[in-house]
Amino acid sequence: MSDTRLGWKDVRDRIHRMILTGRYGPGDKLPRDADIAEELNCARSTVQRAMQDLSDSGLVERRRKGGTRVRPDPVTRATFDISITRHEVEQTGAAYGYQLIGATQEVPPRGVQAVFGQKIAQPMLRVQALHLADARPYILEDRWICLQTSPEILSLDLTGISANEWLVLNKPYDRLDMRFYAENADPARAGLLGTAPGEALLVIERTTWIGDAPITTVKASTAPGYRLRSQS
Repeated sequence: MSDTRLGWKDVRDRIHRMILTGRYGPGDKLPRDADIAEELNCARSTVQRAMQDLSDSGLVERRRKGGTRVRPDPVTRATFDISITRHEVEQTGAAYGYQLIGATQEVPPRGVQAVFGQKIAQPMLRVQALHLADARPYILEDRWICLQTSPEILSLDLTGISANEWLVLNKPYDRLDMRFYAENADPARAGLLGTAPGEALLVIERTTWIGDAPITTVKASTAPGYRLRSQS
């Protein structure tokens, strides 16, 4: 058995190949997540993340207490991974930069509580940060992190690593909600993003959970000219 642990994308690709080669056909039930994790020598959470991606892409369907089956009528959907912004910038050939604007423990406003679908009475960590590409504003993040599911983040130096990167690498999720919309830049955001007040911005909101427990929600305002890529 190899000592090298597979990442969730490796697990996803292996299961995908099993479906494409006919090992598991339409309607077939896949092994339990725990059994796949044992076979592939990886964490169960890694398998869960891989299965969620296959479900999001329309290849399998997952039901609570019903297991995972190959869909009899696979559908194709555009899918969006949560990327590490540093990698996203570097893949364009630009130099990545990062500025922490603030990190404070606060009771979230009702709007954030509503996003999580429950009332969060306890404080959460609010992190505001600016990602740069070639020293120019790229993405402005306003993020809330649940300290019950991510208490370790309080010990991190967020001036050295972004909350985005740490969460992607350390906090697998099993549910993701994502919204895209345009919003006019208010003076504060315009100043940070280096644009004029009233300029139309692409805003990406993402919220993740593990089970019923929230992990994080972030409002990412992108600089004019930002391009979003998807895969299908």
